[in-house]
Amino acid sequence: MMNLFFKSLLLVLFIFNFQTTLAQNTKVSGTITDKRDKALDYASVALIHLPDSSSVTLQVTNQQGLYEFSNVKPGRYLIKALMMGYRKALSAPFEVKDMAVKVPLIVLADETQNLKEVNIISKMPVIDQKADRVIVNVEQMNTAGDNALEVISRSPGVKLDKDDNIVLKGKKGIIIMIDGKMSYMTGLELTTYLKSLPGSVLSKLELISNPPSSFDAAGTAGIINIKLKRNKMQGFNGNMNLGGGYGRYEKVFGGTNLNYNIGKVSTYLRLDAGHYNSYNRLTLNRTIGDEQYNQLNFWHPVTNSLNYSTGADYFINGKHTLGLMVKGFTAPEETKVNSNSVNYNAAGAKMGSTSMFNPQSNTEKNHAFNLNYRFKTDTLGGELGFDADYVRFDNTKNETFTNNYLDANEQLIDNTIDLRNKGMGNVSIYSIKADYSLNFSKTLKMETGWKSSWVESQSDVRFDSLKTAGWITDPRRTNAFSYNENINAGYLSLDQNFKNLQIKAGLRAEQTLGNGSSSGTNTLINRKYWKLFPTVFVSLKLDSNNLITATYRKSINRPSYSSLNPFTFYSDPYTALQGNPLLQPSYANSFELNYSIKNFRILTLSYSVNNGSISEVVYQNDITKESISRPENLNRTTNFYMATGNPFDITKWWNNSTEVSAGFNRTESAVQGNGFNAFSWNWSVVMDNTITLPKNYSLTTYAFYDSPSVNGLFRNLESYQLNIGVKKLFWNKNATLALKVNDIFNTSKFRANLEYNNIKTYWQNEWESRRVNLSFTYKFGNMKIKTARKRQTGTSEEENRVGKN
Repeated sequence: MMNLFFKSLLLVLFIFNFQTTLAQNTKVSGTITDKRDKALDYASVALIHLPDSSSVTLQVTNQQGLYEFSNVKPGRYLIKALMMGYRKALSAPFEVKDMAVKVPLIVLADETQNLKEVNIISKMPVIDQKADRVIVNVEQMNTAGDNALEVISRSPGVKLDKDDNIVLKGKKGIIIMIDGKMSYMTGLELTTYLKSLPGSVLSKLELISNPPSSFDAAGTAGIINIKLKRNKMQGFNGNMNLGGGYGRYEKVFGGTNLNYNIGKVSTYLRLDAGHYNSYNRLTLNRTIGDEQYNQLNFWHPVTNSLNYSTGADYFINGKHTLGLMVKGFTAPEETKVNSNSVNYNAAGAKMGSTSMFNPQSNTEKNHAFNLNYRFKTDTLGGELGFDADYVRFDNTKNETFTNNYLDANEQLIDNTIDLRNKGMGNVSIYSIKADYSLNFSKTLKMETGWKSSWVESQSDVRFDSLKTAGWITDPRRTNAFSYNENINAGYLSLDQNFKNLQIKAGLRAEQTLGNGSSSGTNTLINRKYWKLFPTVFVSLKLDSNNLITATYRKSINRPSYSSLNPFTFYSDPYTALQGNPLLQPSYANSFELNYSIKNFRILTLSYSVNNGSISEVVYQNDITKESISRPENLNRTTNFYMATGNPFDITKWWNNSTEVSAGFNRTESAVQGNGFNAFSWNWSVVMDNTITLPKNYSLTTYAFYDSPSVNGLFRNLESYQLNIGVKKLFWNKNATLALKVNDIFNTSKFRANLEYNNIKTYWQNEWESRRVNLSFTYKFGNMKIKTARKRQTGTSEEENRVGKN
């Protein structure tokens, strides 16, 4: 690791010295004030190239009203200055040769128009279709009582599977980013985090089906970037939220977001806490031979969660910026689990039953640290960036099992079986990366970079059985598992703009080295492979209104760390999960075509082929009646998706967003030695309405319908839901009170049939989807605009593999 670090450092120094040698030393500087000769800090200043009037670069003034552009190439320029509350101003044109240029003082005049008299006639749409992504403006939605997972599930093309995993355009393997940084979570960890995060703290969602090569190649379904609220105003400001809801049990949540942006330092602090009392009911009706087993599992978790995030940016000067970020969450949970199973013979007579009581105390913790540095290498937009990341996940579980086996007369068979488990798991992730961009001209841009990450994953499960002599260790249920992995990656991309055509092509290479072991099964795991991942993006402007974009991407979906663990974990006497050390990564080739008119999406076509896709395969023992779910690689899954729809105003006071989509899914594979071929066409419709009423009231309705479909080995049945809500703005529109009823008819549930070989199971998963929610939000502080920078850490998809597939 140290050898690689020093080699990387030498490469970075070479790039830095090479760029410095090429750079020119000519500077352009000046000062911005108002009519009272007061220096204006955070005024936006653009260096404009003449005669084409293109903006070469943009920056903001410091507390003394000073600005400075370095490494300006020879030519003719002028300065353009802007700031809210003032009229824009232009300097006189000037020449840049081989000496520094001092621009005469620029004075901004006060804006004489009374802002209170300005009538805002346009508003930000809920859904915004861009050339390479779909943006969901969450702040325009009524999210009262919703958690982040529920908000994401309302996005175009997004669905949830039986385990609350996110499916985008019919494809699994989505990567979740938060504020441009990898979330380092998937499966249960990601679900727990998103359910503990109030929807009211979300600002935007970016749905990127085929991200460029500068992103990790992981994520066969693309990326969803969650942007949390962070006020970009100058001075001190923030917002707070408080709310509650009730369905079958109570929920209470609240939080605050504080920002302090002044001078060379921009800081923020975000805290969110919640108490969530909920339930989940799983019904399994299994046919085993000529017998019927009806099983009902009921989970009653009570979670108290805390999410935090804080960070600071230090603007050393106009070229250098240093940043630090710390975030994390903790979610202690007390859960009561009851499981009851009744079996019947072919004649329908009751043969016996089992019952299980399983109280649990679980705690999940996550802490992440990011240190980043950005250097603007020239005035054409070139930049060199570095990121160092450390992420730590810890979880503990203490639980007991009381199992009773009864005969047809409800009499106890043998003695009660008592078990207890004290388990723990942790994952540590280290990552360093560098990214460099260089604009050869106004139309040609290059991006390149590298990244290395190291993962250490460990879990320890210790089961005891209650015997006559007391608690005795059960070796069949005790296991220690460890897995270490190193991924090294490099990429190069070129972006060429023509008059009406843009082409961006990239290539990413990733090397994976991994090894692991399981004490309970004496299994060793070794991984060593590298692959190339090309990406292509094409954008064609037919005219000023018509735009066509096409993308291609090859991607990888690596197994989660826990899914490689061959140990068997029982959730009840008849149901268990087991990892698979032979699991291999899957690879997908994805294509997408979009056509829009005036930013209105007319048509989206998406097609992907996934080879070796990872899916849960159930093994059923007809003798013991046990069902063990094990992840395996399927031969081939195919997804085709097409959609149309966009937000539009029916009237000035009625905005409608409707998306109609259709898809075709096929799964072709050998399953347990037998052929499996399932396919189906499916369709869905999503409708979101916002009606603006007098006195700052608004009414919202949201509804969706999903037809039956195929997802892996499951044949999903239809699902639909209707929400309705009302919102009121007051206190100069700084405060919002929102009331909403989710799933009015209590129809949102997952239902599916699983049928192959000796498996014949009906699966129904229900949760507390119908509930009433009330929330209050309030924003406060200085409203003067300050330009904020964008940043993305070096954290990778390793975080997204912490949970199960």
